[in-house]
Amino acid sequence: MSSNESCERLYPTPWASLNALPEELRLDTTLHGAQSFRWRKTEESEWTNVLDGKLVSVKQTDNDVLFRTYKPREVAVSDTSKDSQDLKSYLRDYFQLDTSLQDLYTSWATADPNFRRVGSQNVAFRGIRVLRQHPVENLITFICTSNNNVARITLMVNALCREYGPAIGVPSHVPEDEPPFHDFPVIKTLSATDDLESRLRELGFGYRAKYITQTCARLSEHPDPEAYLLSLRALPYKDAIQALLEFPGVGPKVADCVALMSLDKREAVPVDRHVWQIALRDYGFTMADEIEDYTLTPKVYRQIQQHFRSLHGEYCGWAHSVLFTADLRAFNDRINCELGGDIASPSKTPKKRK
Repeated sequence: MSSNESCERLYPTPWASLNALPEELRLDTTLHGAQSFRWRKTEESEWTNVLDGKLVSVKQTDNDVLFRTYKPREVAVSDTSKDSQDLKSYLRDYFQLDTSLQDLYTSWATADPNFRRVGSQNVAFRGIRVLRQHPVENLITFICTSNNNVARITLMVNALCREYGPAIGVPSHVPEDEPPFHDFPVIKTLSATDDLESRLRELGFGYRAKYITQTCARLSEHPDPEAYLLSLRALPYKDAIQALLEFPGVGPKVADCVALMSLDKREAVPVDRHVWQIALRDYGFTMADEIEDYTLTPKVYRQIQQHFRSLHGEYCGWAHSVLFTADLRAFNDRINCELGGDIASPSKTPKKRK
């Protein structure tokens, strides 16, 4: 059953301050840094998404980040301070704003000359934070990332939401032909869909359709699938990873992504071909004879993780996210222009170092 029904236009509440300097939160790189794939740019410096059933916009200014939600016309004008404060608390948790990013950048730059070059000396890559997402969305989304690219992942995740997620509405200031915003579907909806795998294949998910279907079935064995995944936040890192690896389509990289971005495991360092390239190119990482074309063995994976953990400390997963984002093709021009250096294409296969 598709959720593409027509939606009413919703009207904005007044902008309010999130109390976040650009050095603490930069929206363009954080929201388009391959952590979440549902934020849609609706105006210059403004991004909109559905979070916890609410249509929300955030906007970058010179010295702050602003936020607002959307409601029916007669309700929007009477938005209460409590509503605004509740949303502010939610967003500050989502962006993890109680953690000082400037202090972390200073620490990483002191320990790591490459981070100093990329993250501290380049204004474009300050303010990149790890989001604290709901683990259901994070898990299903990152199953979609296997052998994929950002543009296609974005299409797939939004197709899933349009097909099975509740339609929330359309902001009044966007063009009328813009599609409505949908929330992420709940596990019970997905697991109760008889033809889920075949429909996902029709939507372009390929072999990932089987993994998503099986993972939803596995999650539905729990009385409250969402609560079960949230409970993994209380587990130690290794136990949380082991629990995630039980799901079809979840390998070490996907498990580390979910652990980092939704389970509060800041020591998680997801390692893929892209991160391997960074380790080789920028950190002189070597693995004797095991680096031959592209064979990311468990031993290589663990040693690359340990390299970054030793270098960046407790919040190594956050430092990894800055380096990863700075190396994405979408942002290469910022490093090339502002630092005067070339960034190798992430599509190149790591080669054995002589």
